[in-house]
Amino acid sequence: MTTARPSPASAGPDYRAWIIWGVGVAAYMLAVINRSSLSAVGVDTAQRFGADAATLSMFAVVQLAVYGGMQIPIGLLLDRYGARPIMTIGMLLMAAGQLTLAFSPSVGVAIFARMLLGAGDAAIFPGVLRLVAVWFPAQRGPLMSQLTGLVGQAGQLLALAPLAAMLHATSWEIVFGGIAGLCVLFGILVWAVIRNHPPQLRADVSVDTNTGAIRVVRSSMDTGVGIRAAWAHPGTRLAFWSHFTAPFAGTAFVLLWGTPFLTAGEGLTLAQAAGVLSTYVVVGMALGPIMGDISRRIPHLRSRALVLPAVGTQFVAWTVVIAWPGPAPLWLLYGLAVSLAMGGPASMIAFDHARTHNPAHRLSTATGITNVGGFLAALVAIFAIGIALDLQGAGTPETYRLDAFRWAFLAQVPLWALGWAFIVIERRKTRVLLGMDPPRRPRAE
Repeated sequence: MTTARPSPASAGPDYRAWIIWGVGVAAYMLAVINRSSLSAVGVDTAQRFGADAATLSMFAVVQLAVYGGMQIPIGLLLDRYGARPIMTIGMLLMAAGQLTLAFSPSVGVAIFARMLLGAGDAAIFPGVLRLVAVWFPAQRGPLMSQLTGLVGQAGQLLALAPLAAMLHATSWEIVFGGIAGLCVLFGILVWAVIRNHPPQLRADVSVDTNTGAIRVVRSSMDTGVGIRAAWAHPGTRLAFWSHFTAPFAGTAFVLLWGTPFLTAGEGLTLAQAAGVLSTYVVVGMALGPIMGDISRRIPHLRSRALVLPAVGTQFVAWTVVIAWPGPAPLWLLYGLAVSLAMGGPASMIAFDHARTHNPAHRLSTATGITNVGGFLAALVAIFAIGIALDLQGAGTPETYRLDAFRWAFLAQVPLWALGWAFIVIERRKTRVLLGMDPPRRPRAE
C-alpha cells in the first residue's frame, strides 16, 4: 500500500469517471435483463420445453449456482486484470448464453445456456463495484453502491411486461436472439470506454479525500490466504449473512415464481401481475438512495436498524398473504411487493460491511464472498419452492393452484430463521472485535 497526496484532479470524480460508471451501470442493467429474462415468461418457458415445476426451477437454480460459484474466482480475476477485460468477457458469455437459449432444442441445452448466462452475469456487478472503488472517493462508496443497484435494477422493469409483450408479438428466437445481439454491442462498448484506473495512476487505487491517502486496490494472489483471511473477520461473515437473508425472497419472486403465483394462483391478469412486480422494482429503486444515506450516517447500527427490520417485514407480509382466506386482495399483494422490495437495498448494506471490515488488498475477494450469500439463498429458495409444488401435484401450468403455492412459499421460513440467527451472532462478534461491546464473561462453574 502506498500513501500520497492526490492531485486536485484526483480529489473527486471528474466527468470521465461518471462516463465510465455510466457505461458500467448500463452494462449491469443489461445483465439484470438477462438474469430476469425468464421471470415474465415462466409459463411460456414451461410450455415450450414441457417442464414441470422442479425442472423449471432448475433454469434459475443452475444460473444462480454458477453465478454464486463464480463470485470468488471473478473477484480474484478482477484484482489481477481489472474491470475492463473481465466485464467484456462477461458480456460475451451472456450473449452466447442467450443465443443458445434462443435456438435450444431441449431442456438440457437450455439449462446449459442459463449456465453460460450465469457465468457472464457474475462478472458485471462486481466489476462495476470495482470501478466505483477505483474511480470515486472512498466516502462516496455507500451511495454509489446503492445508485449502482438502483439504476441496474431498472433492468427488471424491462424484463417484465415489455419482454413478455415482445415474446407474444414476435417469437422466442427473435426475443432472445435480440438480447444476445445487445450483449455483443455492450461488450464492444465496455471494451472501448471503460478503463481500469485513472490515466495519471499506474494501478487501480481508491482515494480517501479526507486524508489524501491513495490505496492500491488489489487482492492477495494467494487465493487460499485471501479467502481465509477475508472469511476470518466476523465483519465479512456479517456481510455474507446479511446478503444471504435480505434479498432472496424478492429474488425468488421476481426471478421465477412471482408471475405464476400471481396469475395461476391469485387469479390476476398478466397486466395486474406486471403491475405488482413493477412495484417491487420501483420501490426498491426508490429505497436504495434512502437506505444508502442512512447506512452512511449510522455505520454501527446498519444491521439492527436496516437489515433485520427489512427481513422481519418480508416475513410478516408473506405470513399475512399465505394466511389470507381465499385469494389475497390486490392491495395486499402490492403490500407484499413493497415489503419484498426492502430486501434489495438492505442487501446492498452487506457490501458496506465487506468494504468497511476488509483492507484494500482483499476488496474484490471479500465482495465475492458477500455476493455468494444472496444467490446461494435464492437458488435454495427457488428450487425448494419448485420441489414443494411438485410434491403437491401442482408442478405444471395446468395444475398450479393457490393452496399449493401457499405451502410452497413456506419453504422460505427456514432460510429467514437461519440468516437472522447468524446476523445476530456475527454482529455481536464484530462489535466485540472492534471494541464496541464487551466480550461475554464466561459462566461461573
